[in-house]
Amino acid sequence: MKWIFPLFLTLLISQSYAQESANPFDVQVSVAQIEGRFHIQASYAIPMSICNAFSFIKDYEGAINIPGILEVKIMSRVGNKVRVYRVIEEQALFFPIEMRSVTEYIETPHTSLVFEQINGDMKSYKGNWKLTSDKGKTSFKYEAWMEPDSVTPSVVIEYFMKNSTRSRFELMAQRASQHKIAETIAYK
Repeated sequence: MKWIFPLFLTLLISQSYAQESANPFDVQVSVAQIEGRFHIQASYAIPMSICNAFSFIKDYEGAINIPGILEVKIMSRVGNKVRVYRVIEEQALFFPIEMRSVTEYIETPHTSLVFEQINGDMKSYKGNWKLTSDKGKTSFKYEAWMEPDSVTPSVVIEYFMKNSTRSRFELMAQRASQHKIAETIAYK
């Protein structure tokens, strides 16, 4: 039992070092627990037009390529409101946890997406994506509040969120840069 804490500490330190060593899109992530809810903030910058960036963040069904997302389906689209059904799987202490949700997105072209879970396995989940363009780059800024509906201790949830959230946003940034490349090649 004495070896568990040093092993845990070693894994935590090595993972933090690996995360800091490669960050070409200036990915910044913050996860904080405040009064039983998690506040998640993330940002990254990609050399792409704001039009392509908006196209990327509203490609809801394209998110199926992100690890942990098992199913995504657009349920309805009316005006600038889109309802999306999503099934995700998280790993907590080697046990898979599957969560389902229906989230409503309100699109403001080339500026933002505001979203809120209207049905699902979380007590609440809402937030937004904001896009800004400057000097040939588009900055993606994400902010969300999430309240899990789980018997798992919040300390355990926080640990896994802090360690998986960063890698997911790094993957999103990489996919966004490839989205730009794919569109550029398609139009040549």
